[in-house]
Amino acid sequence: MDHKLNILQSKLAESALGGGQKRIDAQHKKGKLTARERVHFLLDEGTFEEIGALVTHRCTDFGMSEQQFLGDGVVTGYGTIGGRIVYVFAQDFTVFGGSLSETHAEKICKIMDLAVKNGAPVIGLNDSGGARIQEGVNSLGGYADIFYRNVQASGVVPQISAILGPCAGGAVYSPAMTDFIMMVEGSSYMFVTGPHVVKTVTNEEVTSEELGGATTHASKSGVTHLVAANDVDCMDKIKRLLSYIPQNCEDKTPQLPYTIGNEYREELGNIIPENANQPYDMKEVIAGIVDTDSFFEIQEQYAENIVIGFARLAGRSIGIVANQPMNLAGVLDVNSSKKAARFVRFCDCFNIPLLVLEDVPGFLPGTDQEWNAIITNGAKLLYAFSEATVPRITVITRKAYGGAYDVMNSKHIGADMNFAWPTAEIAVMGAKGASEIIFKKEIESAADPAEKLLEKEREYADTFANPYRAAARGFIDEVIQPRETRRKLIKAFAMLEHKVVNRPRRKHGNVPL
Repeated sequence: MDHKLNILQSKLAESALGGGQKRIDAQHKKGKLTARERVHFLLDEGTFEEIGALVTHRCTDFGMSEQQFLGDGVVTGYGTIGGRIVYVFAQDFTVFGGSLSETHAEKICKIMDLAVKNGAPVIGLNDSGGARIQEGVNSLGGYADIFYRNVQASGVVPQISAILGPCAGGAVYSPAMTDFIMMVEGSSYMFVTGPHVVKTVTNEEVTSEELGGATTHASKSGVTHLVAANDVDCMDKIKRLLSYIPQNCEDKTPQLPYTIGNEYREELGNIIPENANQPYDMKEVIAGIVDTDSFFEIQEQYAENIVIGFARLAGRSIGIVANQPMNLAGVLDVNSSKKAARFVRFCDCFNIPLLVLEDVPGFLPGTDQEWNAIITNGAKLLYAFSEATVPRITVITRKAYGGAYDVMNSKHIGADMNFAWPTAEIAVMGAKGASEIIFKKEIESAADPAEKLLEKEREYADTFANPYRAAARGFIDEVIQPRETRRKLIKAFAMLEHKVVNRPRRKHGNVPL
């Protein structure tokens, strides 16, 4: 018996070494952790249970039968984060560069299947050179098996991808179908075709970092949702993200203990400038409404004219979508519409109530926007809000103009409660533009057209640039003092906690993609 136990211990020790100490040292020299070290920093101490530690590949071509590594380049298993079960796979770059083989893929698929059956998040720690070329179509089939499971798990359990090294070719599509992607500055990159292929096909000179590094995908493409300074920081961000998210689509949002007290916030009354054309930071409004230091922003560097993220309100997790007057005056454009729509749909998948903070002057005009399909992309956000069945509350802080008023979770598309501050301006367009149209002849025939325009602007603003017309029609449920906002929202979300919406029977809607 001792002999057999020794054999087992020897094999487990071999598996734990991955590609060997030399390759582990090389990984460390790049400033990267190994797969097992990442799992250690991600999960609660001592909770990891490994599955498939003794798996080996089946390839015999190109001398592969002589190169066998127990575990076959991916560490898979389950454990807990904050006491809650999660499933995890971590690709091991020390074994064949983390390349995906048939058995490597089977291990990942097994974990994903368990996650769906048991209703728990699945976290992928990606660090791979791509498909294992020696296995040909078997490795490609393995990718497709994973892709299919990504789609089947979508909206059932949260899926999080961390890119901790290279991720190229077909390997990028699994992370792309997960709910959140995180990247590490300086050591991770994603692209469909690398710099060498780009050079050959388009004659463009570009580095891996420029083409698909963390900064590129955080600010230009919007592919990545969060950027970390290093591997440990990335694991910490995953843990924080999960703290706001339910285990599955049947679960409720996490709630921390909270005692209701004096929920008035006087500072909210000093944020909106007297001049309606002057910007202010919507993040100050968010900070004044949510629990202290609880706001966790997503895609901070992308489409900065809209802010999205998670926060807590009286201990309960909520999702926030807010126009940002500090950037492009808070207009909706192609990128901000896509960014917000994706986030709204995620929150709706996982029963996370939505708070919308609105200050939007309209959609961004111009040929660039029209030629890049602002019509279709703006409709994505409209569709996402209209489709959502979670509790939805809107607070209009200032501007709510034109079609953008409708899109930003208006009463007309199913919002449960719509509040407005006294500073709200709800109209078809701004006073200047409206006056130029309505009073065109009167202005042109005036002795001083400029003075006449200002007079008509004031007249239009007094009549329409306020929340009271909308309140009179019931489109606004209540005009509130800014200082009351937090208290009103706590009560309203508590009232909506057991909201139920029955939709018409259908296979699924056809979101404008």
